[in-house]
Amino acid sequence: MEIEQPPVNRERVIPSGERRGLVIVHTGDGKGKSTAAFGLALRAHGRGKPVRIYQFMKVPSARFGEHRVFEQLGVPIEGLGDGFSWKSKDLEHSAELAREGWGRAESVIRAGDHFLVVLDEIMYPLRYGWLALDSVMACLRERPPHVHVVLTGRGAPAELIELADTVTEMTMVKHHYKAGVPAQRGIED
Repeated sequence: MEIEQPPVNRERVIPSGERRGLVIVHTGDGKGKSTAAFGLALRAHGRGKPVRIYQFMKVPSARFGEHRVFEQLGVPIEGLGDGFSWKSKDLEHSAELAREGWGRAESVIRAGDHFLVVLDEIMYPLRYGWLALDSVMACLRERPPHVHVVLTGRGAPAELIELADTVTEMTMVKHHYKAGVPAQRGIED
């Protein structure tokens, strides 16, 4: 490891634009997209801001770690799906659940009552053609100006990346699965 000198006397640039709702995208093949979105949800909730979380691939009865803690904190988190496509017994039903869920999420975004809305794993139904990208883009463009929206999942469409204010692409450098270590409670769920 190379040792560096810490930066000093650096001119601080203070943005002069207005504060407004942001569109934030966490995408890429690396781990941590949902985790980053949940961190923002916790930060906003900690500041007393209303937060709503929708998970497009989780079932409504899911009891993963994030569900347990958000329920304890009083942050609504809702599973909209029936699991990942490779586990689905009826992909048309999965698509219909995604469309119904998007209808609920879109209404909440447009209503403007929440500071932050998380659309976790929404890239899957977008990539599968279950949701119309145009509809999601229109909602993001037309949302009330104070509403922040975080969208997560692999393979974010170029149009969404262009629209977003902040995009982070998680890159896998190394993953424990490849070494044969299975998913673990409290890490993956």
